[in-house]
Amino acid sequence: MKRSDGTSKKYFRLTDILGLFAAITFSTFLAAMLIVFGITFFMVRTGTFRITENALPDAERLILLIAVLSFIVNLIFIIIAGQICLKPVDKLINGINRLACGDYDIRMDIGKPFGRLSVIKTLSDSFNRLASELRNTEMLRSDFINNFSHEFKTPIVSIAGFANLLKKGGLSRDIAFEYIDIIEEESRRLAYMSTNILNLTKIENQMILTEVKAFNLSEQIRSCILLFEDKWTRKNIELCINFKEHMISANEELLKHVWINLIDNAVKFSPENGSIVFDIGQDSLYLYVSITNSGKTIPPEVQKKIFNKFYQADESHSSQGNGIGLAIVKRVTELHNGSVKVSSRDGVTTFTVTLPKNQNI
Repeated sequence: MKRSDGTSKKYFRLTDILGLFAAITFSTFLAAMLIVFGITFFMVRTGTFRITENALPDAERLILLIAVLSFIVNLIFIIIAGQICLKPVDKLINGINRLACGDYDIRMDIGKPFGRLSVIKTLSDSFNRLASELRNTEMLRSDFINNFSHEFKTPIVSIAGFANLLKKGGLSRDIAFEYIDIIEEESRRLAYMSTNILNLTKIENQMILTEVKAFNLSEQIRSCILLFEDKWTRKNIELCINFKEHMISANEELLKHVWINLIDNAVKFSPENGSIVFDIGQDSLYLYVSITNSGKTIPPEVQKKIFNKFYQADESHSSQGNGIGLAIVKRVTELHNGSVKVSSRDGVTTFTVTLPKNQNI
């Protein structure tokens, strides 16, 4: 099998290890039989046994001796070969037990001579790959719990705090309304995060794109831009919309989540008096939607992670966000047989979404 980068990837198969054990067992049996017949031939040549027409008792004893020697030598060889051959299996079982106990740093190194065999090396590589993936999964789980707890705790604490101040009374009308506005905004923030989490769960479990229909993509993006009018007006952000009318065949509701999350990020991370540019390009098969905003440059090491679930470039959590939006963007574009990529340098960040014009491509 080949990976997405074009390199081959070899997987361990149980039939490979069974074939190896069968070959070792046959070799052990053959070696034992050669030794027994060698001993027998030596005894006959030295006169220990003389087989003649009238020496039936000697022949019977020779056959019995061959049988006994064969059993003993085979037993010895099987015990020795079993100890050697089962050593990789013993290491594998030990490694699995350590993985089950949460030791994700365990790695398998079979060593010589079996470590040089292709099937054993594949087994070792498969185990090490499993341990590495489990470690990464555990790290993501831990990060998710930390980020999720923090993002939900912050607005809840704000709501409780300002509600308590309102309860005490003695506030001027203006201050009271200011606190109510904060409570309302934090409530919307909680609702938005909950909705995003539900959306992510839904699309992650969706394997087939449904409800595909033709609609005006340009009009959809313009409608999504208007949803954030208060935010970009408050920051005095200049919008530059450089596209004509473009039709697409897709799931309209799912694509709406893509533009909402990308526009929200663009407005959020644009500075005061900044700018956001919207472009749509095309060729015979695909549409290319790009959203470019001014602001801080995203470092290359961060660009590789921002589409991961619950990853936040701002680890201090000083800016609002839960690391779900871009994961939704990526998943929705994948469902549409498209892709999303980011480029950022010199204070300019561009997200480009590539989508087929029709889903039968």
